[in-house]
Amino acid sequence: MSKVNLKSNKMKRYWLLLGSFALTLILPSIGSYFKFGGPPPGYGEFPAQEVQNPPGFSQIYFIIACTIVSIFVLLLIFPKLAGFKKQIIVKPQTPVAYPAWFKPGLIVMLLSWFFMWGRLEIVEPIDHFTFVPLWWGFILVLDSIVYKRNSGRSLISVRPNTMKLLGVVSSFSWFVFEYLNFFVLENWYYPNNKIFTNFGNISWQLLSYTTVLPVIFEFYFLLKTFPALNSRYSNGPKISVGKTGNWILWSIGLVSMCAMGYFPYILFFLLWVSLVPILVPAMHIGKYWTPFVEIGRNGNWSPLILIAFATLATGFFWEFWNFGSEWFHDYAPTNPNYWKYSVPYLDVIHIFSEMPLLGYFGYLLFGIVCWILWLTVAYIFDFDPSVEID
Repeated sequence: MSKVNLKSNKMKRYWLLLGSFALTLILPSIGSYFKFGGPPPGYGEFPAQEVQNPPGFSQIYFIIACTIVSIFVLLLIFPKLAGFKKQIIVKPQTPVAYPAWFKPGLIVMLLSWFFMWGRLEIVEPIDHFTFVPLWWGFILVLDSIVYKRNSGRSLISVRPNTMKLLGVVSSFSWFVFEYLNFFVLENWYYPNNKIFTNFGNISWQLLSYTTVLPVIFEFYFLLKTFPALNSRYSNGPKISVGKTGNWILWSIGLVSMCAMGYFPYILFFLLWVSLVPILVPAMHIGKYWTPFVEIGRNGNWSPLILIAFATLATGFFWEFWNFGSEWFHDYAPTNPNYWKYSVPYLDVIHIFSEMPLLGYFGYLLFGIVCWILWLTVAYIFDFDPSVEID
């Protein structure tokens, strides 16, 4: 194949991916236009505020959701039922000490946690600025644990530039979710929006969102240091849909994204789903790598399942620190990052947090979408998308 044809093919796949991403932002507004005659209620208000009460509990919706979740949990606990074969790969480890950034990270994390939850009127303004240092301190602690368990290899020690890029792309990626949140009529919102000015809110949230991808991938690498877990899902069924299947999935994704804007309550969950059948097929058609490629080639489901588990673990800490930041202050506005949920049909069974119990399973999907967004940005801006440290 000539250089001209190679360049032409490269540009075609580039524009397919870029165009697909653009459609994920455009199509919900089209659905919303036909539903509301324009933007949805609350559109453009940042940080998002609750605009109307969602539909209440639905027994049918709840039963369907519980059934789907139960099937997934059953297969994750008993992977043999899904055709996975046992395969334990033990990787030799060399004990090493914690890195230099462990103690500073731990101190910053603990102090930020203390000031976020503590009722200290004499230093009240400090708790307005605890979210970012809390989470970056936590990221340093997680990276240090990975470093110690993985023979001195971690994101910071092996890929410091990738860690910086993860922070930048993370900030951008979460704004994508904040934007899509408008079209499901604010599944989450921020009641403490008066602490900062509008400019302050945007600036602070930009910094806050830098923590999302780094902490998810830190948990991902921590889980990979457990050989039994890392290999548990590495030898499973091979599934590949082919080029025609990818185009079909791509079309379904486009329709679902538009439908989400028209049925914001019934299809609210598509916010966490529809990006995958749009962006992943576009990447596969363009011969870009995604974690789904490993499933078709080797039956290796570990990358996807571990990133899902990593995000569930991250979600626990998100909800834990979020709930405590308000509960210990008698629900007075102190933490500008504090969020609440306005979820239709399923807003029941709260164990300790604002998140309803079934909502935690949404974190499993969220992690996969985060990885896909990272890859999308990497391919569009042409930088190394790899995050692996081994």
